[in-house]
Amino acid sequence: MAKNKVPEWLNSSLWSATTATTSSSADDDRIQHYSKKHYATATESLDGPPVTFSPPAAIMEEPPRPSKPEIKIKDKDLRNGVSSDIDNNNCNSINNDEDNGTSYVRPSAAEDISRQAQLLTELSRKVVNMRELRRIASYGIPDGAGIRSAVWKLLLGYLPADRSLWSSELGKKRSQYKHFKEELLMNPSEITRRLEKSPVCENDEAKSESSGMLSRSQITHGEHPLSLGKTSIWNQFFQDTEIIEQIDRDVKRTHPDMHFFSGDTSFAKSNQEALKNILIVFAKLNPGIRYVQGMNEILAPLFYVFRNDPDEEMAACAEADTFFCFVELLSGFRDHFCQQLDNSVVGIRSTITTLSQLLKEHDEELWRHLEVTTKVNPQFYAFRWITLLLTQEFNFADSLHIWDTLLSDPEGPQETLLRICCAMLILIRRRLLAGDFTSNLKLLQNYPPTNISHLLYVANKLRAQPSG
Repeated sequence: MAKNKVPEWLNSSLWSATTATTSSSADDDRIQHYSKKHYATATESLDGPPVTFSPPAAIMEEPPRPSKPEIKIKDKDLRNGVSSDIDNNNCNSINNDEDNGTSYVRPSAAEDISRQAQLLTELSRKVVNMRELRRIASYGIPDGAGIRSAVWKLLLGYLPADRSLWSSELGKKRSQYKHFKEELLMNPSEITRRLEKSPVCENDEAKSESSGMLSRSQITHGEHPLSLGKTSIWNQFFQDTEIIEQIDRDVKRTHPDMHFFSGDTSFAKSNQEALKNILIVFAKLNPGIRYVQGMNEILAPLFYVFRNDPDEEMAACAEADTFFCFVELLSGFRDHFCQQLDNSVVGIRSTITTLSQLLKEHDEELWRHLEVTTKVNPQFYAFRWITLLLTQEFNFADSLHIWDTLLSDPEGPQETLLRICCAMLILIRRRLLAGDFTSNLKLLQNYPPTNISHLLYVANKLRAQPSG
């Protein structure tokens, strides 16, 4: 039996908000939801060199929130790395629905200071109480004092709960990453030179080999640049070139509205180089997955947070720290990036089906209208939502807030992610129920600005209040 209304707690006036209506240019092509990935230039924010945060007792100022870039990615595009031109169309008009909290309600200064103090207290303990840390962080981590950087590393298991082990663990991991770079990012000429260098010839041949060149007699068939052997380092190098070029293109397209990631400054270029190094090392260490378009979008928030740590030593080691946290985060979603597993119980289609079932459980009327009446396949919008962890549906600052909650869930981020996706549908249910295939698809592929606190509140309620 279809549910005719959502729970009363959802319609509370506390979450109702009125926003100005914006216009959008018409786009009636139903196939546009398959269009290639593109970016719209947005107001610059969250950019520049590493941020120096205020002292813990100070009120943390909200980062500017730029207009959300419109990015459309289909599942084939996400894997094949296809991009399109810039599109400056505005998002769909925002209706003043009671079920759509469209104004960002910033936590009060007192709440920020209180939560920051609680987090600093937990971080100062000899052994961090992870359960309490998760509880506090799930409400959002204030920007300042390097709190988010430390908390995310703890939540992702990169730092142990015992603070006395932090120094040794960080030293070990950073040394390991340095070794990965030396082994995996080295040009084959240098590898060959090192392999063929004879200890007894160090005196006379050192001078001739200083340029990295080898004599013809020193190059074996397996290490010849034209060798097609499976074990040939040159053959592997040329095979990797295509992936490296794709990574380079995607990294340069990462958040073009932010000087932190984009631009001609040495700071932006060094950040791009760090992202490229991480993705290349990951691809070579994970031949089963390698690199899939979209991984750069998941990597960006991690690197941004760690690189902006006010602790200079931490910021300087952001690349190594980000690599291991990226590996840990992706471990829970890696099957979504493997096309061979798409139709398996752990693949992306199974996860999207789980989202569909979750919506049916909590709002069968909306589920029936979307999937039965208007025939909007959830893959048309949920593929991007899930694979990119909502990084493209909201502006960067709001994405960080959402990730605070995702990473804090002891059940793992995927369950929380699906609840948030379900809440996103419920919050705009009136507009969806009034829409047809075309209008609903446009709305879901260009999700309207939303009260993030409300969204996370509703998602948490879905955990506590199953169907009934």
